[in-house]
Amino acid sequence: MPDHATSAHPAVQAQLDRLWSLSPGADILGLERIAALLDRLGNPHHRLPPVLHVAGTNGKGSTCAFLRSAIEAAGLSADVYTSPHLVRFNERIRIAGHLIEDDALAALLAEVLDQAEGINASFFEVTTAAAFLAFSRTPADACIIEVGLGGRLDATNVIPAPIVTGIAQLGLDHQSFLGDTEEAIAGEKAGIAKPGVPLVTMRYGASVAARVAEVATAGGAQVGALGTAWHLSVGETLSYTDANGTIETPLPTMAGPHQPENLGLAIALLRHQSVLDIPPEAYRTAALATRWPARMQRLHPGPLTALLPPGSQLWLDGGHNPAAATAIATALEAIAHPGIGRSEVHLVLGMLSNKDPAGLLAPFAKLATTLHAVPVPDHEHHAPAALAQIAHDLGIAAHTAPDVATALRDITEIADQAEPPIVLILGSLYLAGEVLAQNDELPG
Repeated sequence: MPDHATSAHPAVQAQLDRLWSLSPGADILGLERIAALLDRLGNPHHRLPPVLHVAGTNGKGSTCAFLRSAIEAAGLSADVYTSPHLVRFNERIRIAGHLIEDDALAALLAEVLDQAEGINASFFEVTTAAAFLAFSRTPADACIIEVGLGGRLDATNVIPAPIVTGIAQLGLDHQSFLGDTEEAIAGEKAGIAKPGVPLVTMRYGASVAARVAEVATAGGAQVGALGTAWHLSVGETLSYTDANGTIETPLPTMAGPHQPENLGLAIALLRHQSVLDIPPEAYRTAALATRWPARMQRLHPGPLTALLPPGSQLWLDGGHNPAAATAIATALEAIAHPGIGRSEVHLVLGMLSNKDPAGLLAPFAKLATTLHAVPVPDHEHHAPAALAQIAHDLGIAAHTAPDVATALRDITEIADQAEPPIVLILGSLYLAGEVLAQNDELPG
C-alpha cells in the first residue's frame, strides 16, 4: 500500500504533490534505486551519526522510542527516522531531538526530487534519502533508523556500518513482499545484519531463531538473543541482565504486557554497542518517560472522547496483524477486568484491504461486547460490512458506521449506562492518524 501525505504548509504540500507525480505509487523493494539517488546526493548515508538500525514485525517503533528516551536521558542527542507518520509528514524525521520544521522539510524534499529524475524512486525511498541528507548535515550523537518494510531489501538497508542492529517481535505481515511463513519473514528481517556488528533479537521459536542465525552468520554478524545473551525478569519492576551485569528499572509507563520486552530490547541494543555511553539511570528515565502515539494510547479529553459517556476510556492502537492483536487484547483485558468488576469493551475497527481481519479479531472474540466497523479514509480498505460479518462469525455483536465519530455515538447509545464503557479503536495506523487529528492530539 502506498503512503498518503498532506500538509497544511503550502511549500511542503507542493513537494508532496511533486513526489506523487514522480513516484510509482506502490511499495517496491530493492536497493538499486535508493543507492542511485543517494549517489546523486553525495552519499549522505556515509556521513550519519552512529546508527542503531531496528527491524521487526511488531514493536520496532516502541523500541526506537525507548532508544531515543534513553539516549536523551544520557544527555546525548539523537536523529530518528520512523514510518509511517500519523498526522504530519514531519513526524518521520526528527533531527537532533526535534521534528523537522516545515520550511526545512520543503527545501529538503525539493533538493532530493531535483536529483530523482529517471530513477523511479518510491515515496519511501525519496523520504529515506531526505532523512539521510538532513541527518548528515546536523551534528548529533546517535541516529535511530527504523526499517520500513522487511529488512534485506528495505531502503534503509544501504546503511553500511551501524553500531548495532536489532529485531523486535516477529510475525506474519506483508506476506506478498516477505514470504508467507514466519521463517521466510525472519530471514528478510535478519537481512539488516552487517559484518562484525551485533544483531540483538527477541526470543523466537526454534525454526525462526535458526533462520535468523543462518542469515546473520552469512552476513558476518553474531546474534545476541533474549534468553541467551540477555535476560529479562518482569515483576513489580523490570530486571535486565547480560554479561556486564544487571539493570533495574520501573515497568514502562506505556500500556501493554509487551512493552517491558520492547524496553528490554532497547536496553540490550545500547548495552551491545561500545560507541555511546548510557548510564543505568538513563534506562530508568526511559521506562517512565517514553510515549509512542497510537500504541495502546489512552486519548485525552477532546472532540472524540466527548462523544462517549462521562467516565469512559477511549484507547487507540494502530495494530493490524495477529501478533499485535494478541498483545493488544491482553493489555485490554487487564484494563477492562482488573480483578474487581467488569467493564464492557467496544471495538472500532478499520483495516486496509491487504490485512487479515479474521486473524486480528480472533484474540478479541471473548473480550469484545460489540464491534463497529468503519472505512479507512483515502485508502483501499476492507468494506465495513465485510468486517462486521467476520466479527459476527466470531460471536461479536457487529455494526457498521461511516466514520469513527458516528461509531462512538452509536456506542454511547447501546452502552450499559451504569458502567462507562472502554472503547478501543484499532486496525490501521492510517486510521489512528485520522483519530489523533480529530481529537486534537498531534504527535510531537
